Amino acid sequence: MRSLPVADPGTPDTRSAARYLWWLASHQSRTIGFGMFFGITWMLTAALMPMVIGKAIDAGITTRDTTALAQWAGAFLLLGLVQAGSGIMRHRNAVFNWMSANFRTVQAVVRHANRLGATLPKRLATGEVVAIGAADTSHIGNALDISARGSAAVVSLITVTVILLTASVKLGLVVLLGVPVQMAVVSLLIKPLHRRQQAYRDQQGTLTGRAVDIVAGLRVLRGIGGEQVFADRYREQSQELRAAGIRAARIDSLLEAIQVLMPGLFLALVTWLGARLAVTGEIQPGELASFYGYAAFLIMPLRTLAELLEKLTRGHVSAGRVLQVLRLEPEITGPAAPRELPAHGVLADAKSGLTLRPGVLTVLAADRPEDAIEIADRLGRYAEGEVTLGGVPLAEATRDEVRARILVADNNARLFSGPLREELDPAGHGDEARLTAALHAASAEEIVDALPGGLDAFVAERGREFSGGQQQRLRLARALVADPPILILVEPTSAVDAHTEARIAGRLGEARQGRTTLVAATSPLLLDRADHVVYVEDGKVAAEGTHRELLAAEPGYRAVVTRSVE
Repeated sequence: MRSLPVADPGTPDTRSAARYLWWLASHQSRTIGFGMFFGITWMLTAALMPMVIGKAIDAGITTRDTTALAQWAGAFLLLGLVQAGSGIMRHRNAVFNWMSANFRTVQAVVRHANRLGATLPKRLATGEVVAIGAADTSHIGNALDISARGSAAVVSLITVTVILLTASVKLGLVVLLGVPVQMAVVSLLIKPLHRRQQAYRDQQGTLTGRAVDIVAGLRVLRGIGGEQVFADRYREQSQELRAAGIRAARIDSLLEAIQVLMPGLFLALVTWLGARLAVTGEIQPGELASFYGYAAFLIMPLRTLAELLEKLTRGHVSAGRVLQVLRLEPEITGPAAPRELPAHGVLADAKSGLTLRPGVLTVLAADRPEDAIEIADRLGRYAEGEVTLGGVPLAEATRDEVRARILVADNNARLFSGPLREELDPAGHGDEARLTAALHAASAEEIVDALPGGLDAFVAERGREFSGGQQQRLRLARALVADPPILILVEPTSAVDAHTEARIAGRLGEARQGRTTLVAATSPLLLDRADHVVYVEDGKVAAEGTHRELLAAEPGYRAVVTRSVE
């Protein structure tokens, strides 16, 4: 059996949910085929056991033929051994099919999420993505897992029907007509179940998104006194989700009840008819025992068929959710014939008129903070714009090459869980001196020193054990460790105190000496240490020079900086 996950999940078929499920099945057709083969063998041997018991009664016990009884007992034992072996193999292949579909879906979604980049959070709520990973992938796996038992149920029903028709046309017709009736009753509940499950799934994604937002902004909510307001909204939405879950569960429970009731009534009917036929002499006592065994056995394939419909329905709904992600297209696409970017050169943004000179520490002060963010997004190619590096448009280079040349670090970046050393050096440079220098430049040494394990300490999710200023300094250190040719920092010291900011301002130029650096900030401490200052007004470069030159000559710049100090 192959190992999981596979190296390349392939290109999914996103035309419809059914085609996506078929695409998954086609990539694991071998194990699905094995699962179906062993599943059919497993259930078919169980279907043949009542016949063997009946033969043993008629040929061995009724006629007192010990040889025949021994032969049929041996046949029963052989069937039991085959059933045990095939059951093990069916289960192994079924579990592999579940895991393969699950992992392949996760791989496809994660790979596409990486391709979408900044587009994903703009188009899809975080809670929806979390719900896909938490529930939908499992339902998709179940839709392929059930193939082994579902196919076995179909073959077993056909086999039992043929046996019963051969022994008694009446009983055979009862089975032949009774199975479609039961499936028709079950199918009546599938459509409303599908509709209510979809509504529940929609509300689940919305509620998960709200939970993520509340947790992420809990500190701010407490600061403005809005914690209780959002808690009440969450409670209200959770009750709505609970009501939707109950509505779906009503149909689900009714379906479960019918899966027990219908086969039970069917068993009673077949047993009653068989007993009447035995009394009239139309069938032998051994055949009556066999018919009872068949009737009891039929409960399993009938319930399996109902389960097949249910899991296929859930898998279809979940596949549709996955396609919501896979059908998204990135706002920025790669060129058909990419060009290579130069290692060094002037980075220029045509819309704002900003040009970054190589090897210079430039601070951009904008009268509106959103203008600085938009410029940083264009320079890093997170938004469309006429931006060139050494005369080559970024739009004509691949995204990977742009990311290798230009790193944009803003305050939306997150700290991830894991050892701090790996968090600060995700690329694994393994250079202790580099880490130490970056921590010094970011004035973050005392943060590491205060941790019990130092750089080997474990960082919790989102770095929640650190204050806002500590997180900001650690993020700055991470950006400095990466040491890109061009580094763009957006308000890297907005959450730290003035003394710490002064230390960072004094060390940043030395840490980035010889490499191009742009800092979007209006802090006088950073502006005064810059090699070059650019003042942006209404999204356009209005003036350039040193901090002191602009203070003296530009009233607008002076007002922005003064407002920053206040």
